[in-house]
Amino acid sequence: MPASNEFFDSLETRSPEERHQQQMALLPAHIQHAKEHTRAYAGLFADVDPNGISSAEALSQLPVTRKSNLHDAQQQDKPFGGYASQAPGNLLRVFSSPGPIYEPEGDTADYWRIARALYAAGFRAGDLVHNAYSYHFTPAGAMMETGAQQIGAGVFPAGTGQTQLQVEAMADLRPQGYAGTPSFLRILIEKAAELSIDVSSLSKALVSGEALPPSLRQQFSDNGIDTYQAYATADLGLIAYESQAREGLIVDEGIVVEIVRPGTGDPVAAGEVGEVLVTTFNTHYPLIRFATGDLSAVLPGASPCGRTNLRIKGWMGRADQTTKVKGMFVHPHQVDQICKRHPEIVRARLVVTNPDNKDALTLQCALSGADAGTGQAIEETIRDILKLRGAVEIVDSGTLPNDGKVIDDTREYT
Repeated sequence: MPASNEFFDSLETRSPEERHQQQMALLPAHIQHAKEHTRAYAGLFADVDPNGISSAEALSQLPVTRKSNLHDAQQQDKPFGGYASQAPGNLLRVFSSPGPIYEPEGDTADYWRIARALYAAGFRAGDLVHNAYSYHFTPAGAMMETGAQQIGAGVFPAGTGQTQLQVEAMADLRPQGYAGTPSFLRILIEKAAELSIDVSSLSKALVSGEALPPSLRQQFSDNGIDTYQAYATADLGLIAYESQAREGLIVDEGIVVEIVRPGTGDPVAAGEVGEVLVTTFNTHYPLIRFATGDLSAVLPGASPCGRTNLRIKGWMGRADQTTKVKGMFVHPHQVDQICKRHPEIVRARLVVTNPDNKDALTLQCALSGADAGTGQAIEETIRDILKLRGAVEIVDSGTLPNDGKVIDDTREYT
């Protein structure tokens, strides 16, 4: 329960020295647990003495586990790649993100630690949260719901799609808060205006899964909605969140974050852009030095809001070619799967754009021996594999750069 009306708990206002000492003191037992209860870390840490890992410097010497390798690891050791400490039947739920990559949910309250981000965004006990994240396959809907339950808020499990029904439900139920992607919140607001439906009860929102450009944040503000961002993943849970200071994202209290040189485990200098590495203290899924593939940088000093944990600048791009579109990860190996279903594709590049701040996918294809229906067939395959709609653009082979890039994220935000 919150320690005061301003902060979720006293952990948020610990001195940096106290936080560091307490987290480092937890590491030896956590690493011992990972070695004893997961096949992956039994191998990775075979020569590691857990008792010697009690400092940031010692932690930085451990091997890195890469998100980009999870798919292959899970194919070799189903279903969790050997990283989970319990079998599926002993878990509360199991989810699947595109890839597929399977994620366990243990039986602890607020398993993904989202309550802290909701609280910082102004959500309180007695609020009703319109939860527009998917409840199907992926864990996003459950992530927000369990966080809301932890702070005593009610939830309307709206999920995605059916925009008219959603705004009608808003008019009837009068929710105070929204949880979902920023692009879908805009769609709901525009649909409500089109239908002359009153959704003015919404006063706050916690958004994630996409960038929140300033113009879109202002649009929400113009509609009376105070909007905050959270940086979270299906495997790690909450990584960082925005407070009312809106100066970067504050790292969650239940993890250790390192910023390292992409492709390595070597920490970069303070303020330098690098890849986000996260160590959780989750006993069900004890990911240690987990490379997210996301780029960010540490901001100096503490947040003016009074929270004392490390601040990062937020999402600054990808260290690899994996990207996120409409809240869904898109991986290079999925583009390869599309091409393998259509042998007539000689070369291909998936281009991600955002006209009018709306994400769009175009698969640029060089073809050989195609017929009139090939483009439509490829579009159907895109939808089947990526779970997203995408257009197909037929191009000459020579127009695609020979640089090994299969996903080209060209989005710009205004």
